[in-house]
Order: sequence, then structure tokens, then C-alpha cells
Amino acid sequence: MSALSPSLVLDRVRLVWPDGTVALDEVSGALGRGRTGLVGRNGAGKSTLLRVAAGHLTPTSGTVSASGDVVMLPQRPAADPHRPVSALLGVETALTALRAIESGDVAPHHFDAVGDDWDVEARAHTLLAEAGLASDALDRTVGELSGGETMLTALVGLRARAADITLLDEPTNDLDRDARARVSELVESWPVTLIVVSHDVGLLERMDATAELYGRTLSVVGGPYSAWRAQRDAEQEAAVRAERDAAQSLRRERRQRIESYDKLATRSRVAHKAQVEKRVPKIIAGGRANAAQVSAGRLSTEMTGKEDAARAALSEASARVRDDDVVRIDLPDPGNAAGRRILSLGDGEREWIVTGRERVALVGRNGIGKTTLLESLVGEVDTAGPIRARASVEHIGYLPQRLDGLDDAASVLDTVCAAAPRVPVALVRDRLARFLVRGDAVGRPVGSLSGGERFRVALARLLLADPPPQLLVLDEPTNNLDLDTVDQLVAALQAYRGAVLVVSHDDAFLARLGLDLRLRVDDGRLSENAP
Repeated sequence: MSALSPSLVLDRVRLVWPDGTVALDEVSGALGRGRTGLVGRNGAGKSTLLRVAAGHLTPTSGTVSASGDVVMLPQRPAADPHRPVSALLGVETALTALRAIESGDVAPHHFDAVGDDWDVEARAHTLLAEAGLASDALDRTVGELSGGETMLTALVGLRARAADITLLDEPTNDLDRDARARVSELVESWPVTLIVVSHDVGLLERMDATAELYGRTLSVVGGPYSAWRAQRDAEQEAAVRAERDAAQSLRRERRQRIESYDKLATRSRVAHKAQVEKRVPKIIAGGRANAAQVSAGRLSTEMTGKEDAARAALSEASARVRDDDVVRIDLPDPGNAAGRRILSLGDGEREWIVTGRERVALVGRNGIGKTTLLESLVGEVDTAGPIRARASVEHIGYLPQRLDGLDDAASVLDTVCAAAPRVPVALVRDRLARFLVRGDAVGRPVGSLSGGERFRVALARLLLADPPPQLLVLDEPTNNLDLDTVDQLVAALQAYRGAVLVVSHDDAFLARLGLDLRLRVDDGRLSENAP
């Protein structure tokens, strides 16, 4: 598909930020028609690539070619909170003109604004229904919508616009299950070319193709994320085998060269001894010596050539093995006894007790109060609602959904050291390296970090705290993580010997945690909820 009908072509696109940081390093590739999921590690440049493709950023060098007009919806749609919802739908101008005409204003510019779109209001109501909003939302302001409602409204507006190429950046971040399902339905019936950056496996499984931004290459595999993952894993297994075989061949050539040299050396010593002892005529001994030198030279050339060829084959095989740098999270042991009371959750009618090392998830629609409950638990807000959470331990680690609590002016190193004041700075540096924060990066101010880097620093501050937390409280922890880092986080939480309370709409993530309890928050009540 992609090779035959490319919609977006990048040719050696390079983008360098004003401070000299390379954001895109001569990226080349082509994305085809239909729906394409764009994946890659945090910091690979996926969002930057979309902004370049949409014309929001001008590349330092290289070219971007698109087969039509391009529109983009960023992670958080930028809209004036005081503007009407019709602006998100893209019908504000036509709707305002239509209502002016209906009220008796027959100025020509109103008719020009409406054009042939006389059913704009009815069409806007249909779009609102697709976004899950009532028709009266058309007269509300953007600021009156939740984050999920804003994203869905902007999304249906873009879908109605039907631009030749639409770019979406993490459209399901912060959305509850119902909103995610609506996004998936919209994406599945998208009428033209759609390119989606996402870490949402469920959404990626609805794609016609999957592209990966890795280094300088934008490679495409036909099929959803699972097809791409299977091909990548198979290619890497084959590459690792080829590297191992090439290394064995190189060792074998080295061994054979050494053995051959040893044989020639032995022959030379025997010939020399025979000449010294005069067991053969001098002319014959000299001839043998000359022949040995010629043989040695020929053998040396031959063996060196074979070894060089084996070394080149190893280098080529190694180049095909991905050197993926992954976060390696090793959580400290807080020493929770299995039956120790850690946390209580209740709604006035029922109470649930969390003990020892249990894993508990809170689920429910956006705006129902899950984050407020977590904030009350860690002492950031007071709540008078019926649902209460009380901790029975002193050391609680909290990772909020928004990372606004970080001091933008502080360095990465100072930020983490503040949470572990008794840990030597050298050890903090070593531990930060496991979160892919190394060298001069530890001295950078937090405010200069990308979203993924900022999240890793917040996670490091939480998980490297001294003393270690007895309870981890996590609010949508997978929102900003690439899929490989999610794997690392899951493994770390599975091995963690403390209790975990997590709010998440990511069902795939929750399924892997091995939950002991799953509670649904709904209108001031808690209830046990099956996966």
C-alpha cells in the first residue's frame, strides 16, 4: 500500500533546535494512504515529525512532500476557552453568519460566509452527537468542556473537514474508556489518509499499516501494531543469530590462523635444526627455507583475508541488531509485611482494606473524582465527598497525571537528590543512568526537557526516593511512555514489594499488573469491578 501510493514523503529531513540539539537527523521514508500508526521511542521525534509534516515547523534541511492539504490535531488541542464549541467543530464562521441572517441581518458578507452550507447547524448537531455531546453544547464555550470532550469535538470537526491528510498526536491520552471507544470508532471509519502517533495498543490495532521512526529511517509494515511487532521481533531474532554465527566464524578464522602459524613455525624450526646439524645438503636446506617463507607469506595473506572477511561480516551483522536503550527500573524493597494494613478505601457504606503488597486499580469515567481521591490521599487537597481514602503508612510515592509539580528551574540531578538526600550524588547519577538520563543531561534544567524526558525524571524522583515508598500512588502512569518503557514499568511494578494504587484507562496495562482488586468510582460510590 505505502510503496504504491505514498501520501507523505520525507527526504533527508533534518531539524536542529536553536540550542544545537538535533531533533530529526536526515529522516527519510514514505507513508501511504489509509490509516497508519506511527510508533517509536520517547524522544525519537514523532511529534516533531508531525509538526514538520503539517508545516508548523520548517526543517533545517531536506524536504517534505504531501499529496494534498495537511491538518494536525496536537496532544492537547489549543483553543481559546472563551470561544464557542462551534470553533472546535470548524463551523463557527458559517454558523454565526446563518444565525445573523435568521435574525434579520441580510448583509452580503453573511451570505458569502454561509455559501451553500445552509444546513450547517443541523450538521453541527450531528457532529456533537458523534462526540457524545448534547446539541445544546453548540452554544457552550470550549472552557466548559472536559479535556476528553474537547479532544473528541476537535476530532469529529477534523473528520468532517476531510482534509487529504490528517495527523493526530496521542488522541486517546487522558481519555476514559467510553471516549477511547468513540475515538476508535471515528478512526476506523476515517475517510481519507490518517497518520496517528500513539502508544495506545488498542488504537494501533485498528491501523492499516504501522510505521516506526527509528534513527534516520521511517520504515513501514503493512498491518496493525501486532503485525509490526511480530516482524520486528522476528527480524531481531534473525539478526542476533546472524551476529552470533558471524562472531563464531571470526573466532574460527582466528584460531585457524594461529594454528597454521604454529605449524609453519614448527616446520621452520625443524628445517633450521636439520641445516645446523648438516643432515641435509646446504643447497637443499636453503631451498626448503625459501619455500617455507613463500608458503608463510601466501598463508599469511590467505588467512588475513579470511579473517578480514569474517570481521566485515560480523560488523554487517551487528549493524542489523538494534541497540535499543531501555529504561531499567529496579525498585527498592520498602519491607512491607504481607498482612500489614496499608490503605483503606470506602464510600460510607462499604470499606476495602489494602494490605502488604496488593495492587489496586481505580477505574471510572473522566471527571468522576478519581484524581481528586488520589490527591486527598496524599494530602494535596481536602475533600468532603463520600468516597474516602486513608493511608496507614508514612512513606507514599505519588506520580500525578500532570507533572506541574516539578521545579522547571532546578536541574535534573537536584530534583532527584531532593527526594533522596542521604544517597550519595554519585549513586544518584548511576541510578539516573538507568532512566536514560546520563552525562551532561543531569545538569539540564527540568524546564528544558521533552515530555518523555520530564516523565522519566518524575518517575526517577518517585522510585529512587529514600526511604523507599511503602505505597505507590500512580495517576495514568502510561500516558507519556513508549511501549517498551511500559514493558519495563510493568516488570518493575510486578517485582515491587510494596502496595500499588493506580488510576488508569489503559486496560492492557492493568491486565498485566496482576491486580488484587479493581474498584469502579461512580457518583459517590465504590464498587468492585471485573476486568
